[in-house]
Amino acid sequence: MKKLFSILTLLFALCGYGQYATEITVDQAGHGDFTSIQEAIYATKAFPEKDITIHIKNGVYKEKVTIYSWNNRLTLIGENADSTIITFDDHFDKINLGRNSTFHTHTLKVDANDVTLKNLTIENTAGPVGQAVALHLEGDRIQVINCKIHGNQDTIYGAGEGFRQYFNHCKIDGTTDFIFGEATMVFEKCTIISKSNSYITAASTPLASEFGFVFIDCDLRRSDESVDEVYLGRPWRSFAKTVFINCKMDSHITPAGWNNWGSAEKEKTVFYGEYESKGPGANNQNRVSWSHILTKKEATNYQLKNVFGNWQP
Repeated sequence: MKKLFSILTLLFALCGYGQYATEITVDQAGHGDFTSIQEAIYATKAFPEKDITIHIKNGVYKEKVTIYSWNNRLTLIGENADSTIITFDDHFDKINLGRNSTFHTHTLKVDANDVTLKNLTIENTAGPVGQAVALHLEGDRIQVINCKIHGNQDTIYGAGEGFRQYFNHCKIDGTTDFIFGEATMVFEKCTIISKSNSYITAASTPLASEFGFVFIDCDLRRSDESVDEVYLGRPWRSFAKTVFINCKMDSHITPAGWNNWGSAEKEKTVFYGEYESKGPGANNQNRVSWSHILTKKEATNYQLKNVFGNWQP
């Protein structure tokens, strides 16, 4: 019976008319509508008039997942963030598609607007072998809530000029540039864990974007004591913008704080700032001269209502 329901749901979705399921369950044990996350996404209605939720039961789902642009108004919600795991192991050399191979390495890619990811672990298990994206976001108004995102180099890629992407109560780890891209991304009450001496962020904020990466009330940690020289960020492109507001920083954050990626010219065009940094990694006196210690008035500009405008997650 469940198999018949799944087939009918898929037919309706492909035809684009009639009733369609707004609540779908994925369960590897066979007690849901599908055993694969991607199969469930294939079955959702394109450009739905109502929100669609895919409930994912606990399990390790080894699959490369894409939420296509027509799968908007979609929520993926796991049963438990520790036990609902989406995993894959693609990396730059394995993909071998030329100089842009990084952008094909994702475990989970979101191309749609108005998508929510909740209570999931999303990981790229390729290891320290170069660029290997776990979560690739290329849509506007995306929310990532209570998720664990694991990787090494290039863990999270936020794409799309002016696209707004919001992370809340997430745990994110990686090695080099493990949060990168041109989107406007806010991380609120997240734990950011560096696994090697390197760089946390590599923003490529477009000139026209007022905001780039904003970290609010986050906790910057290290995986172990061997990690002792980490930069808050370096500019992937000339107009990178990254700001930390009320964040706690462990001693692995280097006193200089920021790196110019070998280009003194970028020091004139980037905007890197902090307000009320706390912990042994906070060091207002020794940050590079071209970064900014924000005033209270300047810091208020980074409230969600200003950063995201007419969309409030």
